[in-house]
Amino acid sequence: MEKALIARQFWVRAPGQGEIVNAELAPRPADHVLVRALYSGISRGTESLVFRGEVPKTQVRTMRAPFQEGDFPGPVKYGYCSVGEVLAGDLAGRKVFCLFPHQDLYTVPASAVTLIPEGVPPERAVLAANMETAINGVWDGRPNAGDRILVIGAGVVGLLIAWLCRQIPGTHVSVVDVDPSRRGAATRLGLEDFQAAPHGADADLVFHASGNPEGLVSALAAAGNEATVIEMSWYGSRIVPLPLGEAFHSRRLTLKSSQVGQIPSAQAPRWTHGRRLALALELLKDARLDALITGESPFETLPEIMAKLSSNASGVLCHRICYPQP
Repeated sequence: MEKALIARQFWVRAPGQGEIVNAELAPRPADHVLVRALYSGISRGTESLVFRGEVPKTQVRTMRAPFQEGDFPGPVKYGYCSVGEVLAGDLAGRKVFCLFPHQDLYTVPASAVTLIPEGVPPERAVLAANMETAINGVWDGRPNAGDRILVIGAGVVGLLIAWLCRQIPGTHVSVVDVDPSRRGAATRLGLEDFQAAPHGADADLVFHASGNPEGLVSALAAAGNEATVIEMSWYGSRIVPLPLGEAFHSRRLTLKSSQVGQIPSAQAPRWTHGRRLALALELLKDARLDALITGESPFETLPEIMAKLSSNASGVLCHRICYPQP
């Protein structure tokens, strides 16, 4: 009889309390692969809300991660940015991305992993889930050649959206963030950045990704006549007050939500989640995107790292977790 494999898992035991525990892996079915994690990424906005216990009761189903265990507010094993190497099963020896929580060893159906393409280092592939979210946001916004586009919130998703939009011919893309520490990443991606929305922005399209209600107010103010504001932020259980009087109606603004769990209707007939994830990984070939990874810590320190990032994440974009290798 084969010796049982023991995995190390990160769990949120209760709001604000994380720990790493041992768990025995079930025997691997024939259609599953065994993956050893190399890296995982912290999806800072969503995972901070989960860590603080701020998932609304009405959203517990919507917010479930593909391989989540437990439930909100805890105990719960949560996360979806894992990069690893297949040890057994189909694709053995290949590097893959999987929407799996923070765990050093795991088995999943072979269909649940996506090959990391040549030219994308595993260290950068932790950005794949964020890139998927950015792609979905761009699909929802439908930017056109020549548009004046404003992105408020220079976190990972905001910067990726701006980077994607900048590649559309003739667009003028600006990024706004009150945190000056994020200017370096914006500069490395070739983006124009400001600490406040430019006066008279008159934007054709505005993306809001700051996670702060005040940023959404600024997004509405910066939108031009008949413009669209795409809301990328998720506020958990917080109530968000907005000035929907004033000129909101006279300017005929459109405020539209974007959420990565569903593919926009215009793409749905031809796109699947798998095809979208494969595209996200292909788009990570540009080495300049390494600017979005601002720190790295060993897996054993994850409880302390999550507590720190969920309370004060100034200057942090993607924080990468690395796993010990044999």
